[in-house]
Amino acid sequence: MTESLKTAALAGVALVLAISAAVVEPEARVPAIMSDQGQAFYPNFTDPQAPRTIEVVDYDEATATAQLLKVQFQQGKWLIASHYNYRVDIGDRLAKTAAALMDLKKDMVRSDSPLDHAKYGVVDPLDEKAGGLTGRGKRVTLRDARGDILADYILGKPVEGKPGYRYVRVPGQKRTYAVKTDADPSARFADWVNAGLLRIAGASIRKVTINRYNLDPAAGRLTNTETTVLTQSNGEWKAASGQKLNLSAVHAMAAALDSLKIVDVRPKPPGLAVGLRHEEVQLTLETALSLRQKGYYLTPEGRVYSTEGDMTVETNNGLMYSLRFGEVAAGETKAGAPGDNRHLFVMVHFDPAKAAAYGGDAAAGERTARELNDRFADWYYVISGKDFQNLRLGRGATAQAPPPVAPPGTPPGA
Repeated sequence: MTESLKTAALAGVALVLAISAAVVEPEARVPAIMSDQGQAFYPNFTDPQAPRTIEVVDYDEATATAQLLKVQFQQGKWLIASHYNYRVDIGDRLAKTAAALMDLKKDMVRSDSPLDHAKYGVVDPLDEKAGGLTGRGKRVTLRDARGDILADYILGKPVEGKPGYRYVRVPGQKRTYAVKTDADPSARFADWVNAGLLRIAGASIRKVTINRYNLDPAAGRLTNTETTVLTQSNGEWKAASGQKLNLSAVHAMAAALDSLKIVDVRPKPPGLAVGLRHEEVQLTLETALSLRQKGYYLTPEGRVYSTEGDMTVETNNGLMYSLRFGEVAAGETKAGAPGDNRHLFVMVHFDPAKAAAYGGDAAAGERTARELNDRFADWYYVISGKDFQNLRLGRGATAQAPPPVAPPGTPPGA
């Protein structure tokens, strides 16, 4: 056999072997980087009711800190474990979040290089060894009742040119995927608690008394006191002074009372909480120190004054809410800025005479007062600076807002 014939024969054998390999092992033709494309991230996670813990870690590049929120089911209750075990009712929300994360698939492989993690925003926010402060994603971990991981993701940036897709990586793995998902659990406490802390429907308000004053703790006296009294009947607001009202400001106040949402909480000392359940405040060193740290001062007679004033809200079923505004909440925005979050101290008292005068349901009012005091007793609340400003009002509440100034050259009557 000539040399050329030998070469042709060997080439033919190689071709047959290649075809046989492709038939027997078709996956060998698939590049290694594409080997798991289209597969589910966690195929064994099939029950959206199985999670009993969700941990969300987000990274704030401005402060170079990781923000953690942890919600956990303990002893039959859902608690925000990362925030002093504050109790919330979020069972349905967690199930929906779990369902959104349960069916994620590895739609498109984008990179197998760790050097691309920052570009796609999938750097682990908990990785202390990762260099740089940018490119960190949001880590979301779901665990079952035993603490075993059901799913664990790092959610990165949106995918350019593909709405509804974002980059995703599994912690500890190099590969980054483009995944179709709208799941984006929040690490903010405010997004996991319900609005309507006070349960005050705007239409039920009958009287609001707002006290503004300067508190001199050393001298034990109030200065520059100012009181605004507003009443509501049949949906019409009036000032007790007879002055005209800035109705937009008053309506903003009523809306804040109706849907007040807290942005954080701080626990009260157990001794203070026990007394508040019976509408009592006992003067002890622990109570006095705790109150002072939040901007409240207790007199020997048991009255609490606030650094930023207070307000009383009366409703048609005889409830009298006492809202006391304290200092800027530590760890929030810069002191003195309009957006500063504030501490809020809340108590509720039921007055049957008020219920009778307003024609409300006294039985419902008494029951609601007990329920609310039991809930409010344990906590100092933190509210947003915007809600604080809306609730506190000011001298502008009893004066019509000035008419808008028309630009030069505007025709009369425009």
